[in-house]
Amino acid sequence: MPPPPTPRPPVPPPHHHLLKKPTSLPDVIFTAFSLLVLFSTSPKPTCLFFHPSNNKLSFPLSVRKFPKMAGTFTTTSNSRNTARLPPPFATPQSLSDWLKPRLAADLFGSWGVKPGTKNIHNLWLEIVEGETFLADSMPPVRTVEVVVVRIIRNDGKVLIESHQELSNGAVRHRCRPLSEKMKPGESVEAAVFRAVKEELGSLVKIVNGNNRNGVGGLNETVKILPGSYMKKVEERASASYPGLPACYVLHKVDAEVEGLPEGEFCTEEVNEYGASEQRGVADSAVSCKKHYWKWVDSDSV
Repeated sequence: MPPPPTPRPPVPPPHHHLLKKPTSLPDVIFTAFSLLVLFSTSPKPTCLFFHPSNNKLSFPLSVRKFPKMAGTFTTTSNSRNTARLPPPFATPQSLSDWLKPRLAADLFGSWGVKPGTKNIHNLWLEIVEGETFLADSMPPVRTVEVVVVRIIRNDGKVLIESHQELSNGAVRHRCRPLSEKMKPGESVEAAVFRAVKEELGSLVKIVNGNNRNGVGGLNETVKILPGSYMKKVEERASASYPGLPACYVLHKVDAEVEGLPEGEFCTEEVNEYGASEQRGVADSAVSCKKHYWKWVDSDSV
């Protein structure tokens, strides 16, 4: 008989040879430092919010933004879109509903009631016409660009509007130079001519024809003094809309206007909202019927 096979030594488990020696402390410190550098230099992801109501993710809103519109609007006078954009509020009532929880009730309730104030229809028309922009903040901030015309006489005196007579019989005190809200896409020069025509046109001589700004004949009557332009931004409470903070972007110029009386005088405004397409709303707004003017020393303006 052949001899039995010689027994082989037991084979160690296959995982024994995969075991590694423990990692040294310097290796651990180096690995931790590398991970720290990696995460500190990586761009931070944008935080997202989940809204259970619509099962959608959305980016966080900024503290102040403008209500959504159908296009892009800017507040600079030379870059506003001249096309009429749909208003962010369909009706004055929708604007009122949006403002109520954002303003003090007593101040908001005084709009159009307190002498010299305007009402919700006025503000809605300003937004529709592109003259006013509301920031979605608490409280909202009204931003409006205004052209201010210091009309200077030969003796150095400056014309100011002392007060206005409104359609509701109230008197609104002004004590400031000729001022007018600017239209979208309107240049400062065009705004000056339009302001003079609308508020002083019943007295100044207007020659037939149109100038390059589309205002007939006013370039023969109104002279903007070179080098007088100045831009200024003011933030203050609105006298027209109590409780609503306002940011006024003022475009100031000096000008000479021919044909104005030397003493105090009054001009009538036939229809402040005559060019508005929102005839029904305009009838409910507070409008200006008469402007009262006087000449004062230049250092008092």
